[in-house]
Amino acid sequence: MILDRRFEACIADWDGTLVPDRGSDADRVRRLIEALSASGFDVVVITGTHVGNVDGQLKARPSGPGRLLFCVNRGSEVFECGHGGPKLVARRTATPDEDAQLDRAAALTVERLKTRGLEAAIVAQRLNRRKVDIIPVAEWADPPKARITDLLNAVDHRLRAAGIGSVAEVVTIAQAAATDAGLPTARISSDAKHVEIGLTDKADSARWAFADLWAHGIAPNDVLVAGDEFGLLGGVPGSDSLMLVPESAGCVAVTVGAEPNGPPSGVLALRGGPDRMLAVLEDQLERRQRGHPPVPSPEGSWRVVFDGVDGESERARAAVLTLADGHIGTTGTPILPYLEAPVTLASGFYEGEGAEEHLRPIPPWNQLPGRLEAHARSSRVLDLHTGVLSQNVEQSGSRLSAMQFSSLAQPGTAVMWAVGDKSFLGPVEHETTETELCTAQSGSMVMHVSDVQRDDDPVVRERIAVFAPGDVSVARARVRAAKSIGVNTLHRLHREEWARRWDSADICIRGDDELQRNVRFSLFQLMSAVRTDREAALGARGLSGDGYHGHVFWDSDVFVLPFLAATCPAAARAMLEYRLRRLSSALEQARELGREGAKFPWESASSGREITPSFVTGPRGEIVRVRTGEMEDHIVADVAWAACRYADWTGDETFRRGPLRRLMVETARYWASRIECHADGSAHIRHVIGPDEYHDDVDDNAFTNVMARWNLRAAIARASSECDERELRRWGALADTLKDGLDSQTLVYEQFSGFSKLAPFPLRETYGPAPFAADSVIGFDRIQSLQVLKQADVLMLQLLVPGEVATDSLLPNLDRYLPMTAHGSSLSPAVHAALLARLSRFPDALDLLRYAARLDIDDVSKTTSHGLHVATMGGVWLAMVEGFAGIHSDGDGLVVRPRLPREWQTLSVRLVYRGVGVQLQFNGEEVKVETGGPLRVVVARE
Repeated sequence: MILDRRFEACIADWDGTLVPDRGSDADRVRRLIEALSASGFDVVVITGTHVGNVDGQLKARPSGPGRLLFCVNRGSEVFECGHGGPKLVARRTATPDEDAQLDRAAALTVERLKTRGLEAAIVAQRLNRRKVDIIPVAEWADPPKARITDLLNAVDHRLRAAGIGSVAEVVTIAQAAATDAGLPTARISSDAKHVEIGLTDKADSARWAFADLWAHGIAPNDVLVAGDEFGLLGGVPGSDSLMLVPESAGCVAVTVGAEPNGPPSGVLALRGGPDRMLAVLEDQLERRQRGHPPVPSPEGSWRVVFDGVDGESERARAAVLTLADGHIGTTGTPILPYLEAPVTLASGFYEGEGAEEHLRPIPPWNQLPGRLEAHARSSRVLDLHTGVLSQNVEQSGSRLSAMQFSSLAQPGTAVMWAVGDKSFLGPVEHETTETELCTAQSGSMVMHVSDVQRDDDPVVRERIAVFAPGDVSVARARVRAAKSIGVNTLHRLHREEWARRWDSADICIRGDDELQRNVRFSLFQLMSAVRTDREAALGARGLSGDGYHGHVFWDSDVFVLPFLAATCPAAARAMLEYRLRRLSSALEQARELGREGAKFPWESASSGREITPSFVTGPRGEIVRVRTGEMEDHIVADVAWAACRYADWTGDETFRRGPLRRLMVETARYWASRIECHADGSAHIRHVIGPDEYHDDVDDNAFTNVMARWNLRAAIARASSECDERELRRWGALADTLKDGLDSQTLVYEQFSGFSKLAPFPLRETYGPAPFAADSVIGFDRIQSLQVLKQADVLMLQLLVPGEVATDSLLPNLDRYLPMTAHGSSLSPAVHAALLARLSRFPDALDLLRYAARLDIDDVSKTTSHGLHVATMGGVWLAMVEGFAGIHSDGDGLVVRPRLPREWQTLSVRLVYRGVGVQLQFNGEEVKVETGGPLRVVVARE
């Protein structure tokens, strides 16, 4: 076998690598490239000649899905070649001044060589470059690549006769001439016969090619780079060495040339010329035709790896390796059954009644028959860039490799693709299985699984599983469509969709490798968890486990939706649609409570009714009353806040003029009916629970009151046309008189009425550093009387509605409340990290950020076995973007106030604002902003 693995793309030099020379017949290459394209393989040809020469010789007309790209004119042009021939993609065109400078540089080079006794000639004036022949004699007019050694000897002899030591010295002369002509950054290259002076070179082509492949979901590790001139030629690196740009790190590079001085380190010498290269590509085609799956090998910051199995942590590991597409999610258990069965959940597919309503598990699709033995060697690798889980197993002398994904391009479609020995992949018991599930709450769900097996050596099995709500015929039609395009194309479409999502969401940190990987893991799971169509009921653990039964809390609205509004607006809109479709239930619930407007539930599932349990069992076996469903009313403002956040970031005018107005009116009406007015003119909200759930049934919780005040004012500003003037005036009066607990002297907000009279408690001195569940160690009854907090409460206001709190109030409130906070909620560390970053308190900010980012990947809280903490992951994004990068919307654009720790060399953030892609790069004091269209971005300094 040649290169015993599958690649997804090849970047190759043209003459000397794919063809012997520019006069050779290229029919074999043409047929091979067209066949590779049909199998989904991308080919990029990088050459110094122009497109007419390459296309005229190759004459390939691939129909895809794989692409054929020509990077020609030594880095100055890119063409994509399809059924209709080459089409220009990109071109670098010299200015008139640059053309004149190139002419001058070439003339100076020839002139200076002549003064040294060497006759040279300008032989070509091509796009953005000039070519100088340093051996312009008939014998060497057009030397074939096969005679490279003879050419080098002839050139060396000619140069030495003129007193010039090597081609490298000629390059130095040309570089000096270019500098003197006004082109100090000119690219100088040589193929031994010529020296070229240009504005671009093969390195530009390679950088473009690797960026383009990355944008299509192909990492350098999956790219084969091929040439015939990597090593030194006359003391100058061969022109193909320019393809090994920094962006190529991880690729496999091969040379098929003679390489008289040997290839450079890291380049595999195959030799044999174009015949050997075509044999390599034919091997790649055969692997595809035989059904061999891709072998993702992501770079460290893009992968999560678990070797072997661990009985104690296996459920948590499986949750970490969850594959989801917004419609379905499946935990990443070993491909052969071990201790825990996989969990597969479908978004919004509930069963049960009341507090026991839960996401209904559906049959998994991601395991093979058999059993993973205790002594087996196994590994699982989650590729965060492409959303693929790779598994390898060795046991009893047999091997199995597999890749699995849940398609982001075709949600509800999952693929398992395995290759291995017959002991693992015996005869297929059932080529097709179909299961229909029904629940009273969510209707029917159909699972259709189709297996196809090739009994070669090794055996290949391809499984396509489709999950579809409703009629059986829908699932069957989708399976037929998926099988018609095949697993190669399904994988390609999935990979490309992931690349598009990352292009709008990636965060790149240089200087903290572990944090970088963990942040990307958080973003990956956030993108996986939420569908982009219809409605998305996002439970506290997403689609990765049974925690909280899949119930929807404020977490989703406040922590997850901001990320999606700024990276994938369709998913944010689907989350809001879940709330909007249950507005009637919220209206009904308010009426049952004797209120007006809409009362959204603290916990909800299919119906939108309140399903918070009344009692739970505590850590000591005691029965604990749960009052959040009765009293945690801030959920009403949280939903309104999320809707406004979406509208502001996306600029969705249809939503703004329609659903948003009604939502704001009904939530404001709820608060207007919930607020109590006293004879002294003050207004209060009594009997509530704030985000700090260690204290229940309190009056005038600052978070609740300020969010209600914001809600009333936002409704006046956004929905005044829906109400009469009398109602609007009443809302304004209530907002103005609602108690918020602010001490105007200290700028500290009292968390709730009477909080300051509770007993202080030496939390850190007694129990050490947070996080920990203080209610479990102190006791729920006792903690009610202590100044101990579960999570950010007053401080949440600084993150959500900074315009509603007093100027300069962050520092005194952080100093007041952080020391008494146990971070008993997984949401708390990231919130405090964001606020600490705003104050440039980097050691503490980084400690809490790192904790939040590794919460699940390291199972820090020992609760990941019940699913991932998706809202915590949203908090990580908020800390990175709003805390450290300091990015905010001011209604007309973005305002950026970065605060970066010295440990980070650079930070890069990608997002979308009102339909415009934005990339912000932070390097020390420098901020670089790139946008995909007109957008106002203000970089502010404190």
